[in-house]
Amino acid sequence: MTRNRRVLIAVGVVVVLVAFVLGVDALRRRRVTELEPGSVPIYFEGRFVDSFKPDDLERLDQASFVDAEEGKTQEGWLLRDVLLLYIERDVFRADTLITVTSSSRGKSAQLTWDEVDDVDNRVMFDLSGRGTLKLVSLLERLDVRDEWIQDVDKIEITGR
Repeated sequence: MTRNRRVLIAVGVVVVLVAFVLGVDALRRRRVTELEPGSVPIYFEGRFVDSFKPDDLERLDQASFVDAEEGKTQEGWLLRDVLLLYIERDVFRADTLITVTSSSRGKSAQLTWDEVDDVDNRVMFDLSGRGTLKLVSLLERLDVRDEWIQDVDKIEITGR
């Protein structure tokens, strides 16, 4: 085999690999940008995992608590149960960070898996009056309305 032929084959392999990587990246980006309105994407270590809408949570058991501020019942789905629908439990460690964000409100909450996994903390999604999700909890930093994350539009998981 001549040197020119080997160079051409090597260039061809590189071109095919680059095209493959760009194609996979384009498909991933397309999937993220085609989220249905009201969907909440989940990212793990910066990579898109999946997304869900409030309707997708109907199959989960509901949890509730009465908020101390107004005495109203907050009822919804535990964040840990939602995450476990899309991510295997063994991925999480006690110190894994979970950030729940509302870009429209410019608010976010960062929690550890240990806090989220403790059912007594009632870290959960509740439906707002407009049908969007809000993150509520009995944790001290999320136990009053001003601290809740309303209109949740993103979940990021890091720290594995």
